Amino acid sequence: MQKTSAIPPTDEAVVRAIAGGDQESLRVLNQRYGHALAAVAERMLGDRADAEEVAADVLWQAWRQAGAFDSSRGSVGAWLMMLVRSRSIDRLRARAARTLRDDPAEPVDSPDASLEIHSNQQRRVVQAAIATLEDNERSVLEMAYYSDLTQSAIAERTGLPLGTVKSRIRSAMIKLREGLKSLGD
Repeated sequence: MQKTSAIPPTDEAVVRAIAGGDQESLRVLNQRYGHALAAVAERMLGDRADAEEVAADVLWQAWRQAGAFDSSRGSVGAWLMMLVRSRSIDRLRARAARTLRDDPAEPVDSPDASLEIHSNQQRRVVQAAIATLEDNERSVLEMAYYSDLTQSAIAERTGLPLGTVKSRIRSAMIKLREGLKSLGD
């Protein structure tokens, strides 16, 4: 991706360049989202090495599937977060299956410090966006995304009406989308 001005390319432009085979654009995407992807994966998996591997897998998947990205369905950040959530859930399921078979745990690789170095700003933006949520919004959102519970299961677990759970999740998602807009710029 050639830089023609001091204005950084939009996320959508970066993904289009990736679809065209531009490796530099993949590096840009990693700088913008690598740490946030690893942070979400680590929150879900509880293991930094697994989280970094999942984040790398998501970026590799973005490289392979960039041509299929449809901005009318959501932002690049939302697309990547959906991919990291799905990959993390897959990893948790595989881990549970291994535990049932009494297989030894996966070896842990040393962490890649470059993810932290390149993504401190994104981490602060994500943390600030999450901090804007009310406690009741944050708790139902965490149950939905980190525990992979359906809205009905959350309502059952918390004793809240299903409509309340749906409203809180929707409100939280709207607040997060607004708070994370700067990541897509």
